[in-house]
Amino acid sequence: MTTTSATSALAGTTSAYQPTTSTSGSSLSSTTSAESQDRFLKLLVAQLANQDPMNPMDNAQMTSQIAQINTVTGIEKLNDTMKSMSTQFSGMQVLQAGNLVGHNVVVTGDKLAFAADGNTATGALELDASATSVQVQVVTPAGRVIDTLSLGALPAGQHGFSVDSSAYPADTELTFKVTAMNGTNTVTATTLMQDKVTAVGSNADGLTLTLQAAGVKPYASVRSVL
Repeated sequence: MTTTSATSALAGTTSAYQPTTSTSGSSLSSTTSAESQDRFLKLLVAQLANQDPMNPMDNAQMTSQIAQINTVTGIEKLNDTMKSMSTQFSGMQVLQAGNLVGHNVVVTGDKLAFAADGNTATGALELDASATSVQVQVVTPAGRVIDTLSLGALPAGQHGFSVDSSAYPADTELTFKVTAMNGTNTVTATTLMQDKVTAVGSNADGLTLTLQAAGVKPYASVRSVL
């Protein structure tokens, strides 16, 4: 926005409108929409009052300036709306997650889940592509493989498995590894585990679930609810 000196027909003198040019970034960021509009209107009125009557500002220039302030106001209102929607969505997500307490879920992890009698262990996996051969290795905390389960050919997607664990060492937390091949090509496989939700919380990264075996996991790690 520019200003020109105006010749006074009555006094024969010239005067110039000089708007404030130094404004800190912090004050700009804290300016409300109403304050911005009020400041704009004051500047516009002052510019009109001090413009050169022989070379007034044209309508296109004035329309452009009005459109700019309207655009800024619209963006501020849109931002406020999005913040409100985000807050409401977070609240709904917490309520939905709260309903999972006491339920079993499938999450990313490699720990075997044992039945109450200890004779059956279960796990799951997810394949990025179909595989002609899938093997699951049961591993002790020391890294020793104590069992190998062949699942054969499997299509892409999520798959569960169970294994007779009656001969496994008692009171030992066992994990599993998955090897998937499609001919001579390796297929990416993600290990999944069944666990029970005991609590819901949040941290800097978002909503979290506290699981009985796996501890704290991000809510996004849940693949399915059992």
